[in-house]
Amino acid sequence: MTYETIRYASDERGIVRLTLARPEKHNALSALMISELTDVAGRFAADATVRAVILEGDGKSFCAGGDLDWMRQQFTADRQTRIAEATRLAMMFKALNEIPKPLIGRVHGNAFGGGVGLMSVCDAVIAEHGAKFGLTETRLGLIPATISPYVIARIGEARARPLFMSARIFGAEEAKTAGLVSIVVNVATLDPAVEAEVESYLAAAPGATGRAKRLARSLGSPITDAVIAATIEQLADTWETDEAREGVSAFFERRDPSWRT
Repeated sequence: MTYETIRYASDERGIVRLTLARPEKHNALSALMISELTDVAGRFAADATVRAVILEGDGKSFCAGGDLDWMRQQFTADRQTRIAEATRLAMMFKALNEIPKPLIGRVHGNAFGGGVGLMSVCDAVIAEHGAKFGLTETRLGLIPATISPYVIARIGEARARPLFMSARIFGAEEAKTAGLVSIVVNVATLDPAVEAEVESYLAAAPGATGRAKRLARSLGSPITDAVIAATIEQLADTWETDEAREGVSAFFERRDPSWRT
């Protein structure tokens, strides 16, 4: 299967490198990338030869969040269209989260918004020391809705609250303290660290590994269809506020929003 916005390759051990391949857009999540990631997640889940998946980004960034053209479409869409698009995004995160194989994030550069969501559905995240992170939605008058169940599952409510609300940018060491990142390394040792993480899973029985992952998920806060739907409704409500209209307009007009002091 050939994709336009992602690529993947498997080695003889069954280790797959899944690469976000929109480097000119800092791997921002477009409608097509959302569809392709959902599709490939299903393929990996069903493929018994896949032992583990490494998720990485091509170019300067891991993932800069939502694609600008996709955001413009949401800005002018009606409520039902926004809900439909947000649901497609949420189902992508769900599909990646539920792959019954180890999913290891290899993170460099920037990871904002949906990029943090992608990290949150990984089982382990190896990040380079200079990486930057942020849940930047409130700068636009929006909220990090579709990714929120996975971020909360990853770092907990107490850690998430200030990051959700402030939209501030933070570094790799803080991300590690929060639990978003597993290991922080220098960029020169990023690939060896990812390889060491992958090797740790190859000694385990593949079927038991998948069942152990499902067990861990079942003991955490359940991310049900009802939970996902509730976050999407909150996002739809937020899109209809004056703040969202002002924040998104200011972003596209390259000016400060009215609340920026």
